[in-house]
Amino acid sequence: MTPRISIAMIAHNEESTVAGALASAAWADEIILVDCGSTDGTAAAAAGAPKVRHFSRENSLAVHVNKQFAADQASGDWIFILDADEEITEELRDEIISAVSSGNAPNAYEMPRRNFYFGRWLKHGGKYPDTQLRLFRKGRARFIKRPVHERLDVSGGTGRLASPLLHYPYRSVSDIPRKLGFYSEALSENYLEDRRHPLLIFFRPFTRFISAYFLKLGFMDGGAGFKTALTDFYVIFLSIFRYREKLAEGGKVRTPEKA
Repeated sequence: MTPRISIAMIAHNEESTVAGALASAAWADEIILVDCGSTDGTAAAAAGAPKVRHFSRENSLAVHVNKQFAADQASGDWIFILDADEEITEELRDEIISAVSSGNAPNAYEMPRRNFYFGRWLKHGGKYPDTQLRLFRKGRARFIKRPVHERLDVSGGTGRLASPLLHYPYRSVSDIPRKLGFYSEALSENYLEDRRHPLLIFFRPFTRFISAYFLKLGFMDGGAGFKTALTDFYVIFLSIFRYREKLAEGGKVRTPEKA
C-alpha cells in the first residue's frame, strides 16, 4: 500500500503567498492549514484549494506550538511541514513520493532550501543550502521549544533529499516590516528567557553582518546580498532594543561575568 502523505501548514497574514504554497502541495493526500489569527485575505486566498482541512488558532510568538498542532491533526503516514511562504517543486514532490515508498526509508528527511530575497535566489551569505528537516513519519518527530527557528526532534535515523524547497519570505513590500517586527519580537523573548546581559549581545548585529556579507561571501549576490545582510542586521538590532525595553519593565539578567 502506498503511504499517505499529509502537508501541515500554519499561516498568519500570508495572503500573498498561501495560494502558491497550497497549489504546490495539491498532490498530497491531505493538507492541514491552521490560520493563526489572520486579519488580511489569507482565508479567502486559501478557500478554493483542494484537499484542505481548515483550523483556526490564535497567533503566537512560539511558532512551534501551532506547527505541532497542525502536525497533530494530520492523518497521513508521513507529514511534511510546509510554511505558507514556501513552495514544493515538482522535482522535490517526486523525490518525496519515491523516498516514502522505499521499503527501507528512515524516519525523517532533510533537504536544502533556496531563499529568494529581493527578487533573487541567494547562493551565499549563509542562505544556502539552509538545510531543513521537514518530512517525517507520523509519531516519529515533534517540535522542540524554541522561540525562533523552530526545530523537529526526530526519533530514529534521518535521510537527505537532493531537490530544494523554495522560500519566498518577502513577496511584497508590506511583508518586510510585518515579518521583521515578528522575528525581532521573538528574538527578544529568546534573550529574555536566556537572561543574557545586554553587553554580551550588543555586537551581534555587527558580527552577523560581517559574517554574512564578507566571510560567507554575501557580496557575491550583488545588491540583494547587501540588502539581505542589512535586513538581518536590523532584525537583531531591533530585537536587542526590544530586549532592553523589557528589562527596563522589570526583567533581570545575569551579569557579564556569570553569563
